[in-house]
Amino acid sequence: MFTGIVETAGKVVELIKTQEGCRFIVEAAAVVEGVQLGDSISNNGCCLTVVKIDGSCLSFDLLEETQRLTNLRNLTPGCAINLERSLPSNGRLGGHFVTGHIDETGTITKWEKSGADYVLEVQIPEKFGPYLVPKGCIAIDGISLTVGEVMGSRFSVWIIPHTHQITALHERAVGDAVNLEFDLLAKYTEKLLASRFKDARS
Repeated sequence: MFTGIVETAGKVVELIKTQEGCRFIVEAAAVVEGVQLGDSISNNGCCLTVVKIDGSCLSFDLLEETQRLTNLRNLTPGCAINLERSLPSNGRLGGHFVTGHIDETGTITKWEKSGADYVLEVQIPEKFGPYLVPKGCIAIDGISLTVGEVMGSRFSVWIIPHTHQITALHERAVGDAVNLEFDLLAKYTEKLLASRFKDARS
């Protein structure tokens, strides 16, 4: 479980093709402390297992399914990637509950400075629209954010300068894919209501 409060933007060092898919190595000095083999780390919001530790570098394996469903398929050496260690049982929940299980990728349609801050607009598949409400929660590339405006199959969020500076968002551009995890409570509510409606009809 994660909070969506990104600790640092690591740098992809190398990608290695394997029989199982792909292994990538990240320079992650800010989050290496205390990490052990088998630990879960959020990479752009995707929960991955540490398979090797080499100094300040962490290695992760990407299954073909993970590459297909997330923007980690677009990794290249030198690119930034958002990192967060899993939430300790005695830790602060500064964002919202983020599982690290990506629901879908969205496409950036607007990404620009607005005054001192930044506005990010994302296009999503229509079927995910019901999970979005103004002032609701959304995780974009693992960053816990508050939905600003909902416009059909598009939504916007406001980004403060600090978030722009310390996360991989500063490398994003219009047309880029971003990983999306919608609010867990919204998904459970939808399933419960659908089940009750089905029972009522029967």
